[in-house]
Amino acid sequence: MRRSQGAGRYRQAMTRWERLLLACACLLVMLPAEAPAAPAAKGRLTSATVHALLSSKELWATIDVCNAADQPNTVGVRGSMPGDGQARDRMYMSFRLQYLNKKSGHWVDLTSGATPDYAAVGGGMSSSRQGGSSFALVPVAGKPAFTLRGVVTFQWRRGHVVIVSTSRPTTAPHASLAGADPAGYSAATCLIG
Repeated sequence: MRRSQGAGRYRQAMTRWERLLLACACLLVMLPAEAPAAPAAKGRLTSATVHALLSSKELWATIDVCNAADQPNTVGVRGSMPGDGQARDRMYMSFRLQYLNKKSGHWVDLTSGATPDYAAVGGGMSSSRQGGSSFALVPVAGKPAFTLRGVVTFQWRRGHVVIVSTSRPTTAPHASLAGADPAGYSAATCLIG
């Protein structure tokens, strides 16, 4: 009996789908939230270590300045990330600001097409590190206020190779170690205008 070509393509797609499901299942190894990251084999990050990094309570972004009296029309974005336990790895953060498009309901980058700048925030052996950036805005008179949020992209690198990367939008409440204005301020969004 001869198979149709359509059936062969379906079978190949199922095989790839099954492989994808198997790969995803392997990445979903659960660790208790308080458990330290699993040791890496031969300097590589295990899927359990990656999962621990991405689900860590130390991985967050927040707005720590929003139009403060001494910093008018300024939005401060702060991020925190855990170390991966590898001495030769470095941690980096990149910060951007987005506004809420009221018509579409989508968040839009204030500057699109720009290559993000990454700031080194520490080595992989650190328990966690924080970094931040401020954005000074110039509101247009007579225009309505904009709802803004920050997005922080986190990278763990080995040399020039990015071994793990993820982004988080700003949420609250989080404790900034520096820069919050007023002290202790943490918010998911900021209204400027």
